[in-house]
Amino acid sequence: MGANNGDTMEFQVEKENENKAKEVIMQVYRSLLEKGYEPINQFVGYIISGDPTYITSHNNARYLIQTIERDELLEEFIHCYLQMHEKD
Repeated sequence: MGANNGDTMEFQVEKENENKAKEVIMQVYRSLLEKGYEPINQFVGYIISGDPTYITSHNNARYLIQTIERDELLEEFIHCYLQMHEKD
């Protein structure tokens, strides 16, 4: 039998990386808005494909987004979404 024995795997991102991800997301978000892009669409394209050209190079946003692993970005988006809707 392989490594999957039916147990739930746990995934954790260090707190320091979480804070950095939040900062980068907001900086990139502002840069995308400034250039007239729809940030949600651009973030989704980047996270799904890994292609950094979904992110503008304006204000060094493309470089910044690549300093964070895509799974960490996704975790931050999910975390924020759940925090906003936990009372629903």
